Amino acid sequence: MTAENELEIKEAFQRAQKAHNNKAKLVASLKNRYVKLEDKSEFHEEFLRCLKYAMIIYTREPAVENVIDFAVKFAVSFETPVNEEEEEEEEEEDISFLNFLFNFLLESHGASSHAVRFRVCQLVNKLLGSLSESAQIDDDLCERIHEVMLIRVTDKYPNVRIQAALAMARLQDPSNEHCPTIKAYILLLDNDSNPEVRRAVLSCIAPSAFTLPKIYKRTRDVKEKVRKLAYQVLAEKVHIRALTIAQRVSLLHQGLNDSADSVKDVVKTDLLPAWLQLLQGDVLQLLHRLDVENCAETAVSALHALFSMMTTFDELLQNGPQLDERKLIPVDSLSCENVLYWRALCEFIKSKGAEGEELLERLLPEPAIFAEYLYSYLKSVPLMSEEEKADMTQLELVMTKEFIGQQLILLVGCLDTSEEGGRKRVLAVLQEMLVLPNTPLSLIGQLVQKLVGMLQDDQQRIAVIAEIISDVREPIVSVDDTVDENEKRKKQVRLAEVKVRIVESKQALEECISCQDFGRAAELKDSISQLEELRAKISLEASQADHIKEQRVEKSWLSGVELGHSTVSSLDSTKNDPETLLKCLTMCAEVIKRMNINRGICPTMNALIESLILPSVSNANPTVRNMAVVCVGTAALHSRDLANTHLVLLLQITQLDEPKVRISALRALIDQLLLNGINILQDKSTPQPSQAPDLLDSIDGQATQPSEEDEESPVQSVLKMLSEFLDSEISELRTETAEGLAKLMYCGRIVSAKLFSRLVLLWYNPVTEDDQRLRHCLGVFLQLYARESRAHQECVEQSFLLSMRTLFNAPVTSPLSEIDTSNVAELFVELTRPSALIQPAAIQGASVHESLAVRLCNEILRDASAPEVRLYCKTLGCLEISTEPGPANNELQQLLTEILQAVKDKYCIRAVEKVLSQLQGCRSAPTEAQDTVLAALDHNASEAVKDEEAKSKRARKGQKKVTVAKAAKKSCKMKESSDESDEENVPDAPPVMRPSRCAKTAALTKTKQDLTALMNKEASP
Repeated sequence: MTAENELEIKEAFQRAQKAHNNKAKLVASLKNRYVKLEDKSEFHEEFLRCLKYAMIIYTREPAVENVIDFAVKFAVSFETPVNEEEEEEEEEEDISFLNFLFNFLLESHGASSHAVRFRVCQLVNKLLGSLSESAQIDDDLCERIHEVMLIRVTDKYPNVRIQAALAMARLQDPSNEHCPTIKAYILLLDNDSNPEVRRAVLSCIAPSAFTLPKIYKRTRDVKEKVRKLAYQVLAEKVHIRALTIAQRVSLLHQGLNDSADSVKDVVKTDLLPAWLQLLQGDVLQLLHRLDVENCAETAVSALHALFSMMTTFDELLQNGPQLDERKLIPVDSLSCENVLYWRALCEFIKSKGAEGEELLERLLPEPAIFAEYLYSYLKSVPLMSEEEKADMTQLELVMTKEFIGQQLILLVGCLDTSEEGGRKRVLAVLQEMLVLPNTPLSLIGQLVQKLVGMLQDDQQRIAVIAEIISDVREPIVSVDDTVDENEKRKKQVRLAEVKVRIVESKQALEECISCQDFGRAAELKDSISQLEELRAKISLEASQADHIKEQRVEKSWLSGVELGHSTVSSLDSTKNDPETLLKCLTMCAEVIKRMNINRGICPTMNALIESLILPSVSNANPTVRNMAVVCVGTAALHSRDLANTHLVLLLQITQLDEPKVRISALRALIDQLLLNGINILQDKSTPQPSQAPDLLDSIDGQATQPSEEDEESPVQSVLKMLSEFLDSEISELRTETAEGLAKLMYCGRIVSAKLFSRLVLLWYNPVTEDDQRLRHCLGVFLQLYARESRAHQECVEQSFLLSMRTLFNAPVTSPLSEIDTSNVAELFVELTRPSALIQPAAIQGASVHESLAVRLCNEILRDASAPEVRLYCKTLGCLEISTEPGPANNELQQLLTEILQAVKDKYCIRAVEKVLSQLQGCRSAPTEAQDTVLAALDHNASEAVKDEEAKSKRARKGQKKVTVAKAAKKSCKMKESSDESDEENVPDAPPVMRPSRCAKTAALTKTKQDLTALMNKEASP
């Protein structure tokens, strides 16, 4: 090739580095030069020589990116559209250049330099992406590209994997379940640790029946950007019909309640409008797709999100419910969707305050009218028998009516009850609906809430509810007086007949005696005796009937209930069936919750407790017992005397009843301990000091009150019982116990190293892996508890050796044997780190880490040949130990010297020597980087303490893993990993001051990469 041609190619590459140059002109000029050449090989070599200078640079410099784009545009310019007819020779020339460039890239993909591998994948990605949809590539070449990119998606460097994944976007076959690209994408989504790689795969994976579950799963990713992109992909590429109802509800529930505002905004601005557009803007149809009967609150949140995006109130009324002239939805037109939309719209407008008062008047009628509307609808809900409940169709209809009634009851909160007349009518209707026998049990709680909410005084609330309970348990029964009169007349006639027969028999008896017919006289005497007994019996029945009739119910006369000749009377019978008791107990529970906790228990409530709640605790129906236990536990919070009286009952229930009832009793017990302290478990006769600390370490055998050796104190017995519940096979009971103990420890009611150790091991235990609530609760507790105060860190420090011994001594068959002990040790080191305290203060004496170091040294000296000594020595190197001279420093140096003489393992000796040299003030290598100690911590827990987010990395809890932070031995690898981060994978960094614009310009000029000097240097001999 001549010098002129060399200059032409070099000049084109030099100009391509500048962003202001027109690359289309450069491509056209270079293509004209290429077409005129007969021998293309020299051109190819020179082109690759210039391109290689850009391929060896890893950072995303603007000049390098411009050269890459220029090379791609030049190569793609040879593509021939399918509809154009050109000469075969020219077509072969075009294909030869593309094949030549692809072959070069594919041969270079295995280079040792990660920069070259990155640029190869980037060029392949841009080349394939720039080709038209009708472009054709040789099958063999396509297979080679596919194979190479499948290799590169497993590259060590994230940016290489990103470009390889993007390059395979046009090579995937969504309809083929066994497509290698789809399998590679799924593998990256599930297992790749880099969030940018997962984002890249999400952006290019094609939704299908095989990939949709994986895309859906990324909406629960630990990284905010990945979750956001997953919602965007679902909004843009997935039809709402492709998702199940459960998936739709879950997407809205998690998205609208996400901790990141950006994810919430995507759901509001992208996902919901996209679904609504697919349904032609029909909001009711969208609600129908969500099955609002089972996810009412999620549907309301979605509606509020849609309402918040509307700018004017008129837009809110466009899709509003169709109301009649009374401002009500006709009963025949009521459905789950429109009544929920009505309720959500009214609540949203009411939340606007004075701005929405006028609009709210257009949506709701007067309170009295709405009360009658609600009463008439609830009265129409049928009371189902056992046979009707077996009919699923009938059961679904009744459940639909109950749901509609529930929404109408919630609408009562939006009514304007400031007017006295309407307010009284609403109160009266609510009371009548509570007394109705066909009112569903599922609506009782909400009716009581609305009723109690409209009454301001506690005494009035209790009196009203007590009266309603009395009416429900002792209903008024209608008795027909006409029937009573007829029966009385018949009895009188019969009594008269008996009297006549008695008189006749006596006369006959006298005649027989006068005639001395003594046999006949004896028969008559017996007959007279029988008739006398019959007369007495008839008279007694008549007197009882008169007595019952006189017992009129005064209420019925006061209310003036008269039906013709019939009046209303009470039959002195109390209903104790499970439905009635459950209804009454539900009302009691709701009113107790609304009582002022400082006023105690009034006499009326005491009467309800004695006559209704306590007898129901021993009811045969478990649902009734459960509600009774809830009432007892709630009422005990209002009175310490009541709590002392029934605490033993709650303790018995936690051990003997069914799981659901046991959990309710356990919650009541935990609430008592949180409110009144652990001393409530002591004997009543034992006086308690007023200033005694409310602390306990019962598991360690130290109680606030001394007890005999052969008898456990009540506190120890209760905490021993709670500790046993942590091993329960009932997951709900185990979770509730763990949550309760965590609350007690965090509030300072209990201080116990053994209990803390039990909670840590329970959190790591593989058995609890599927219990998300337990894992989340303990994950939050462990961080917040340890960082709350120095005293809490000392408790954590005391539990370290207890936890480690338990793990080391666990048998092979135990699930604890699967736990990674090194990860547990790292967790304790992080929890006890002095810098982790929320409010660090000046600490006098040794720090917690120094105390832990002394414990570890003593444990090592107990048995220097034990296998766990290696872990203890490694843990010593991770502690923050002060190097200032002092008694603690000297003591620790002495212990470390003794360890050096006792241990024989080289690893242990090096670790101990390193710590000893630091204490002696010698210059030592940098300490090991903080490992992913809180790796198993729940992501939501790590967000609660954001300063540790850069250190935490999620791992599968309860199973062994390999620690990754070994900076002292792998500093070169850390340097490489830091070099790979660029704009696509930026690690979290501490906030710095923002430089000025001049400083930015100067820095950019200094760091700007220019390939011209390199190319000129290479060209000159």
